[in-house]
Amino acid sequence: MTVLSTIAAAALPILVVTLALGGVAKLATVERQASPGTLTRLGPAVLMPERFAKPAMIACALVELVLAAGLLVVDHPAARWLPVVFFAVATYVLWDLRRRRPDVGCGCFGDVSDTPVGLRSIGRTVALTAMAVLIGLEEITGLPQVTAETALWAGGWVALLLACSPEIDQVVSRLRHRAPCEQRPMPPARALSRLRASAAWHAHAGSLLTDEPSDMWRELCWRFFVFPARGDAEVVFAVRLDGRRPNVRAVVVGADGQVTTAGDLGGASLRESTPVSA
Repeated sequence: MTVLSTIAAAALPILVVTLALGGVAKLATVERQASPGTLTRLGPAVLMPERFAKPAMIACALVELVLAAGLLVVDHPAARWLPVVFFAVATYVLWDLRRRRPDVGCGCFGDVSDTPVGLRSIGRTVALTAMAVLIGLEEITGLPQVTAETALWAGGWVALLLACSPEIDQVVSRLRHRAPCEQRPMPPARALSRLRASAAWHAHAGSLLTDEPSDMWRELCWRFFVFPARGDAEVVFAVRLDGRRPNVRAVVVGADGQVTTAGDLGGASLRESTPVSA
């Protein structure tokens, strides 16, 4: 295997993963769409009417996923050269976007890529284009055999792409300046999932009249769930929202509002504490 073939073989899995991640991230962004107009602040969608932003994002995601699959399973020149066209066009579009709308993100990985387009984002698409050209010239298809040499070149490609990725700066910044537990969002569904996997849940599940809570609220780092139980009682669970193995506590409250069975909720009055919005 020549040096160029080795470099191309090392580039192929990196290119496939990048395309797949970009496609999945875009579809996830379309699914979430946290606020109206989010998609029109990402990538080339800003250059078209808002009603076309979602279809454009979905179409781009599907193209990326098809290109990734083609590189893996299709042994045909078209499968190898279409990624070259895709990344070359992406490079031009990002350059034009930087000139015309310097305030918007590239949207390369969905809403994670909301940093205004700069030379790093453009440099990344140039690097990806070069990788795709090498794969096309060397006619590489499918996952290559892993050797020390290909692993070394793959590490070099990854290092280059990471250096050209402004998203890394955002991730590092979020890790360094992580919000305290009291201010971090936590969907109730995730807290409920943690509850149902806990020992406290299994200890009381047999006495519950329903699997769905009749009431829930959040206070600081705790999410509380109330379930009706047999004997005209309620089981109140408290789920700690931080940590990989969250603390879960429970008490059974009678019809008169008195605790009839002890778990421990930290000695705090359930209804007297002040709710704090996250």
